[in-house]
Amino acid sequence: MGGLAQPTAQKPRLQQAILLISSLISLSYSIKVFAVKWQSVRNKLQELVSNLSAIENCESSENLSLHVTVESILATLEGCDELSKRCLDLSYSGKLLMQSDLDILSARLDTHVKSLSDIYAVGLLRQSYALVVSRPISASASRDDIKFYITDLLSRLKIGCREMKKQALLAFNDVIQEDERYVKIAVELDGFTNLLVNLLDLQDRDIQEETAKAVSLISGFECHKGVLIVAGVVAPLIRVLVTGSELSKEYAARCLMRVTKNSDNAWSVSAHGGVTALLKICGNYAEGKNELVGLACGVLKNLVGVEEIKRFMIEEGAVSVFVRLAKCKDEVIQMRSLDLLQIMANGDESIRKLIIQEGGIRTFVCILDPKSSYLTKTREVAFRGVVNIYFSSENSLSLLINHGFVDHILQFLRYGEVSMQELALKAAFWLCGTSEEAKKVMGDAGFIPVLVKFLDSKSYEIREMAAETLSNIVILPQNRKKFVQNEQNVGKLLQMLDPGEVNSGNKKVLLSILMLITSSNTARKMILNSSYLTNVEKLAEAEVSDAKKIVRKLTSNRFRSILSGIWHS
Repeated sequence: MGGLAQPTAQKPRLQQAILLISSLISLSYSIKVFAVKWQSVRNKLQELVSNLSAIENCESSENLSLHVTVESILATLEGCDELSKRCLDLSYSGKLLMQSDLDILSARLDTHVKSLSDIYAVGLLRQSYALVVSRPISASASRDDIKFYITDLLSRLKIGCREMKKQALLAFNDVIQEDERYVKIAVELDGFTNLLVNLLDLQDRDIQEETAKAVSLISGFECHKGVLIVAGVVAPLIRVLVTGSELSKEYAARCLMRVTKNSDNAWSVSAHGGVTALLKICGNYAEGKNELVGLACGVLKNLVGVEEIKRFMIEEGAVSVFVRLAKCKDEVIQMRSLDLLQIMANGDESIRKLIIQEGGIRTFVCILDPKSSYLTKTREVAFRGVVNIYFSSENSLSLLINHGFVDHILQFLRYGEVSMQELALKAAFWLCGTSEEAKKVMGDAGFIPVLVKFLDSKSYEIREMAAETLSNIVILPQNRKKFVQNEQNVGKLLQMLDPGEVNSGNKKVLLSILMLITSSNTARKMILNSSYLTNVEKLAEAEVSDAKKIVRKLTSNRFRSILSGIWHS
């Protein structure tokens, strides 16, 4: 079995140590005994060679401390070589003694790593150039290649000067965006994640930005977010939100948004003052800070589901902040603000009233104005908000009507895109179920003929909702009068009762509408003169109860005194 590759005598002692360590690392893979011990030794050798490689890029020829440390390292490496030979040849005198020797070797390697870090930390070395070792070719890189590369970056982050740290972070952020294996090995490497978390507090703009970017990128991998939490990433991220640069804050907020998708982490954000910091960012919104404010809203949305945090947000003036943000021009921020207001108001009348007091109704209705240029998605959120926040209060209904909400619904039903028509129909359905006043307003506004047109929609859900809404509206006598003013309304209703048409909507609801309008002489004349009267008769023959009642009602009328004797049975 071979030992170490012997370097030439002319090589500097530092390079000699690097070559010896590289040979030892390679040799260690051939050792079959004491596998766990040798794995630990190999890990420490990899960290040591990374530190030496980083120091090799520094002007250090006149440094006595480094000279002494390197000589000590070479002596340790000679002992390591001797132990490796004995393990390869199985020539050691006893297992316990060899295990003890390997433990001593590991401890010495730890001491050397610390010595190199201390030398760099006290500024005894001056950087000449900060080269990062060549990145392995991703497609063919082995796990050991990747680990060596990441270990080298870790060493530079630990002992490097400002520029070396920055370059190491740039290199790390570059590789983890392309290959998840680098992330996996980095978070498994002892001390790497903790070091990143500590660097977040470094008062250097460039390093803080790259570090915040690194933890943000790591948080994008679902299986690695927990490692960041264990390392204590939340508190320094919040400090970045308070004192960092705009870019650092964006990375910090994005990371917090990802880790707080798990509600268990919400308390940690709150406990470290995160809610106040995030609300301050939202409250200080100005054009040009859209990305950061949108991310801050995203974090708060993850937090607001915790009742105690929601109460604290309300006390801190969150409602006023989000009502104001809902008026801004950035639609991502708008949607997130509208969402937050809905979540806060859910099941809480006091918060609904507070939103109304802050002018929330006007804000929501303005977004729904067909003359405005908001995106359909934003309007969808606003529609849901109006229904969820305001439809439970008669006072807010009056305000909605005064601000033109009913007119907006009608406009979307007539001319809107399909998705908006569906939302407007749902809003009409909910609205007409709130009060007699709402039914009257809708009847006066002209909803009846529009709803009749939806009775033969291709969508069963729309047909059914249109029928239900129409049924609610014509409960009022004045609306029934409006319905029968147009003979086409009655004809469409009868047409949709075709027993052979399986997709004609909810016949029970349609029959209930027909039953209501038969109280009008005009409507009875129209029904009796319609070519679709047979649809009702067929349903009656099929023993449909409501249809039989309608036919009986028609047969008692002086305009139609004779019909089949079946109706008298």
